[in-house]
Amino acid sequence: MPHTTDVVVVGGGVIGCAIAYYLSKQGVDVTVVERGEIGGQASGAAAGIFSLLKPLAKIDEYNRLLLASRALFPALALELEAVSGINPEYDQTSTLRTTRSPSSKATARVERWAESCQHMGLQVQLLTEAETRRLEPLLSSEICGATYIADEGQVRASALVAAYAQAASNCGATLKTGCEVSDIIHDARKVQGVMTTTGEYIACNSLVIAAGAWSARCGKLLDIVLPIAPQRGQCLALQQPTPPLQHIVLGYGVYLAPKQDGTLIVGATQEETGFAAHVTASGLLSLLDAAIKLVPALASCQVERMWAGLRPKTPDNFPILGKVAGWENVLLATGHNSFGVLLSAVTGQTIAELVIRGQTPEIIRPFALERFGNYPQDEYSSAKADKSVNQTKNE
Repeated sequence: MPHTTDVVVVGGGVIGCAIAYYLSKQGVDVTVVERGEIGGQASGAAAGIFSLLKPLAKIDEYNRLLLASRALFPALALELEAVSGINPEYDQTSTLRTTRSPSSKATARVERWAESCQHMGLQVQLLTEAETRRLEPLLSSEICGATYIADEGQVRASALVAAYAQAASNCGATLKTGCEVSDIIHDARKVQGVMTTTGEYIACNSLVIAAGAWSARCGKLLDIVLPIAPQRGQCLALQQPTPPLQHIVLGYGVYLAPKQDGTLIVGATQEETGFAAHVTASGLLSLLDAAIKLVPALASCQVERMWAGLRPKTPDNFPILGKVAGWENVLLATGHNSFGVLLSAVTGQTIAELVIRGQTPEIIRPFALERFGNYPQDEYSSAKADKSVNQTKNE
C-alpha cells in the first residue's frame, strides 16, 4: 500500500524541517523526504548568525522579511526546546561591524547606513575607537570604530535543524532520510504523489520543494525552471583567544561568531564551484588571513574543525517562495542563499499558512518564482567547476 500524506516536503534542511514543524503543530500530516541526513548540507554547515549582512538591500520587502523572521526567534527558540527537548542555543550576542577608515567620507557613509538601520527598527549605535575596544579589546590596531547592533543574535545551526526536525516528529510528522525523490507523479497540472529511490510511492495533496541547492533538479521533474545554483561556503572553527570574543564581529570581509562551546566560527567564502562541497587550502587560508588581520591574537589559536556547505543561490540573491503558477498544488521554499537559518522561521510560518488557507501571505508575495519570467535553464542551472571566487558573504 502506498504511503499517503497531506503534504510532501522535499528537503530535510532547516527550511524543510521548519515547514514540517509549523504544519504538523497545526495537525497537518507531513512527510519530509531527504536524500541524505537531516541538516546534512548547507543548514548544518551554516554559522547560524542573525546579523543582517545586507541591511541596505535594494528592496524594502526583503528587509521586512528578514526582520519579521528575526523577531520570531526569541519565543520560537523556547518553544522548540520545550517541544523537542533540544536547545537551539539562541543567544543575543549583538554585532560589531568594524570600520577602519577615519575619513569624513567613510564616516558619512557609515552614518547614513546606521540611520537606515534605525529606520528599519534596529538598535544601532556608532561607537568610537575607545568604545569599540572596551567591548572587544583584542581587535586590530587598524580598527577605528564600529557600528554596534544590540538586538542581533545567533543560534547553533545544527541544533536548530535538529530541534525543528524533532519537534515536527513529536507533532506527528514523518521524516524519511536516505530517500531521494526519483519521480513526481501528476495528472495534468496537479501532483498526485512522489516516487522515491527506495521504491516507495507517497501520495499527497500538496508538494513543497525545499531542497536547497538541489531544488532545480526537482523542478526539472515537473518541467519547472528554477534559477538556483549551488554556491560553496567554507568555514572553520577556532579555539577562543584570551580574553574571548563576546560579540559577533565583522570586518576584513569575514565574520567571527563566538559559540557557547568556547569556539569561534570564521566564515565564509562564496565560491561558484558547482556541487563540489569540499574544503580547500586557498579558501581556508583566505579566511584565516582575514580573521587574523581583524583579531591578531587568533594567530596562536588552535583550529578545531573546518567544513563547507552548498548554499542555494538565485540570480537576485532573494528566496523563491509561494505557489508555482500553472500548478494546482506545488509550492516553493528555496533559494535562501546565506540566510536560510535566519529566514527559516518566517518561511515555515508563511508556507504553512499558504498550505492550510490557500492564500499567499502578503509578506512573501514579492518572492514568487514568476519574478524571473522565462529564465533560461542552461544559463543558471549549474556553476562552472573551474570558477572559484573567494569572497565572503558580508562584503
